[in-house]
Amino acid sequence: MDFKAILEASYREMLRRYIEESSEVALYQGQMFSRKSIEHKVSPEEIIHIHCKVLKDLFPDIQKEVLSSFDFLMEFMMDYGLAYQEHQSLRNRQFEIISEIETAASIQENLLETPVPDHDELDIGAISVPAKKMNGDFHQFVHERERISIAIADIIGKGIPAALCMSMIKYAMDSLSESTKIPKDVLEYLNKVVEGNVGSSMFITMFYGIYDSVKHLFTYAAAGHEQGFYYHSLTDTFEDLITEGIVLGVDQDVTYKQYEKRVEPGDMLVLLSDGVTESKTDEGFIERSAITDLIQTYMHLSSQEMVENIYHDIERMQNFELRDDFTLIILRRKQ
Repeated sequence: MDFKAILEASYREMLRRYIEESSEVALYQGQMFSRKSIEHKVSPEEIIHIHCKVLKDLFPDIQKEVLSSFDFLMEFMMDYGLAYQEHQSLRNRQFEIISEIETAASIQENLLETPVPDHDELDIGAISVPAKKMNGDFHQFVHERERISIAIADIIGKGIPAALCMSMIKYAMDSLSESTKIPKDVLEYLNKVVEGNVGSSMFITMFYGIYDSVKHLFTYAAAGHEQGFYYHSLTDTFEDLITEGIVLGVDQDVTYKQYEKRVEPGDMLVLLSDGVTESKTDEGFIERSAITDLIQTYMHLSSQEMVENIYHDIERMQNFELRDDFTLIILRRKQ
């Protein structure tokens, strides 16, 4: 006797006992047979067909309309079963993608992690928060004797492709020797790397600077990156940092300009991504002056406390929904 014949005979007995006795045992047996039915690939429609046939056997005088209702149920279940399987398949795939993204985000976080240097001459604070799982912003500190190099980049594009691009930028920078780490030369080298390895739909803005703690001179170059600020302690005023230069990856033969700023005691360099300046509230984009106002509000704190407080304030302005990756770095020369 094949399984379907066994199932029909067993189903008849279980249904009879349940109808006559409301037997919990019959329900338990039904659960056991449902698992075996799945193992033997018995479809839901076949179960309904068996149910209908058993009802006829148990109740020969059953109304025709009741039996007809099971024909309707059978057709309904066939369409429902197909839709349910498709839904479950898509849901399982979605869970797989989410799991992959979370793993990639964890790897990216560990890969791009950069400690904030502890420096005798500078008070440094940095915060970088992704709007989604993957961070499209990148920043890096390298402390080499009397020099600290600072890189901050923003991928025009998001998700895993942006994360892969960030990894490429990091390893390209790590491959540079100390003697070649002149800001304009770094950008021109990275521009060739990006142009040769990244598709035309993805570009990178970047700011790269070196602070000389002996001369207190900050030398930098930029590739289409958001303008930062320079704070003059003596006059208690801000000015925009000059950041001319085309984004990385457009033209492999482009050259970049290099700039210098002499940093006096108490002065600050404020570097950021466009996720800071293009933060959007219900009233529209916040003004650059709002950022400098926040800096002045928290100027009595350490640089790290400043960037964290500014981030939380801007986060509240956006109803706790970041619309873009947020990176803010402050370097203040100690007195």
